[in-house]
Amino acid sequence: MMGELAVDKHVKYIISVEKKKDSFESVVMEHLRMNGAYWGLTTLDLLGKLDAVDNGEIISWVMKCQDDSGGFAGNIGHDPHILYTLSAVQVLALFDKLDILDIDKVSNYIAGLQNEDGSFSGDMWGEVDTRFSYIAICCLSILKQLDKINVDKAVNYIVRCKNLDGGFGCTPGGESHAGQIFCCVGALAITGALHHVDKDLLGWWLCERQVKSGGLNGRPEKLPDVCYSWWVLSSLIMIDRVHWINKDKLVKFILDCQDMENGGISDRPDDAVDVFHTYFGVAGLSLLEYPGVKAIDPAYALPVDVVNKIIFGK
Repeated sequence: MMGELAVDKHVKYIISVEKKKDSFESVVMEHLRMNGAYWGLTTLDLLGKLDAVDNGEIISWVMKCQDDSGGFAGNIGHDPHILYTLSAVQVLALFDKLDILDIDKVSNYIAGLQNEDGSFSGDMWGEVDTRFSYIAICCLSILKQLDKINVDKAVNYIVRCKNLDGGFGCTPGGESHAGQIFCCVGALAITGALHHVDKDLLGWWLCERQVKSGGLNGRPEKLPDVCYSWWVLSSLIMIDRVHWINKDKLVKFILDCQDMENGGISDRPDDAVDVFHTYFGVAGLSLLEYPGVKAIDPAYALPVDVVNKIIFGK
């Protein structure tokens, strides 16, 4: 069976996760169910199986997670956060239902989280992280409301988080990490500011993330993890250096992390699967142009056909 993506098993697994409300996995994920919905539904769309779910039910649940502030929470009755707000917008984009949003309300919530130095807080409690810069820029771009923030200041803050190794951290002086690099490069790509990236230096750092098994890690000396198939690969594609890694070995590593009996993909071979790694594994295969998987946009983390419809009206 090696070398094949178990599409039907993965579809079954994702749908079963949504139905098992009392399992351990569901209980620990309860506060971030909105992210789980985005990971699971985007995976289904990439596999051409989005019609396997009841979109009316999902859209109604998403809207119940919206707070009076305009932001969305990870689940009904929880506090709003920029992270869940992007996932909610992405889920509605998958179903072509952005028109049900009060776009001003959502975009004002996000714009209100920009700080004087151009950075973004995640919510009213004020934690700052370049993840939130990416989320704000990505979300406002999808909603066509980027003019509500100071884009120049946002870009300058991200550039201040650049390190001597070409990578980016979560705040100025923070260690380079593949997840943060994706956020910073993605935000710069969406704002047309990729000229701030030293592409050869960053490309070298990212390619060094590939280990003997073919998998990618997030920082030097760490174990490989399927999720970096997305963070590292999408960054390499945005800076046009993806040909510097061994794609075949990475495909094999991702496929080796599948549960061939029950579906789902794990962080490493033989570990327990979860919806997070299932999404990043399939998204990685999409970037690697694996047959039968729809193309995903490396900056927006949504299927290319969805992005084309929203951004270009195609």
